[in-house]
Amino acid sequence: MIAPVRLVSEAAELAARRHNGMARKGRGNEPYINHLAEVAHLLAVATDGADAELVAAGWLHDTIEDTETTREELAERFSQRVASLVVECTDDMSLSKAERRRLQVVHGPKKSAGAKLIKIADKVSNIGARIHSNPTAEERDDLADYTGWAEQVVAGCRGGNPWLDTTFDDMVQKARSSL
Repeated sequence: MIAPVRLVSEAAELAARRHNGMARKGRGNEPYINHLAEVAHLLAVATDGADAELVAAGWLHDTIEDTETTREELAERFSQRVASLVVECTDDMSLSKAERRRLQVVHGPKKSAGAKLIKIADKVSNIGARIHSNPTAEERDDLADYTGWAEQVVAGCRGGNPWLDTTFDDMVQKARSSL
C-alpha cells in the first residue's frame, strides 16, 4: 500500500500528465487540470483528509473517459479501490450525450458511497465553471440546463456527506441567482 500523501501526489501527477494540453469548457478555457484539482480538493475537505484513495480517485475520475488510461493501470499503480471508483465515474463515450446523462441519473443511486461523493464534487465544479458575470443567452441556457440535470444526478447521490450536499446546494443557489 502506498503512503497516503504519496498516493494523492502520484494521482495528481498522472492526472496532470494525461490531461496535458486539455482545456476546460467555461471559465475561459482554463487548463483541465484545474477541474481535477477542484474535485480532489472538495473530496479532501469533505472527508477532512481521511480518505486518500477517494482523493486520488477524484484526481483521476476522468482519466479513463478522456485518455488512454485503463482500469488495470490504475489498479496496478494505485489500488483496486481507486480503479473501481474511477470506473464507476466513467461514462461510456460511445453513447450519445443524452443517453450518458440519462444513465448518470439512473445509476447514481446504485453507486458506491465513494463514487457518489465524486459525482457530487464533479457537479459542484462543473456548475461553478459555467457561472459567468455577464453571461450570454447561450451561457445562461447552458447553465440552467446543466444545473437542472446535475440536480437530478445528485438527488440519487446525496446523504453520504452533509458538507458536500450543502456545498452542492450552495452552488446551485449561486447558479440560479446568476441567471
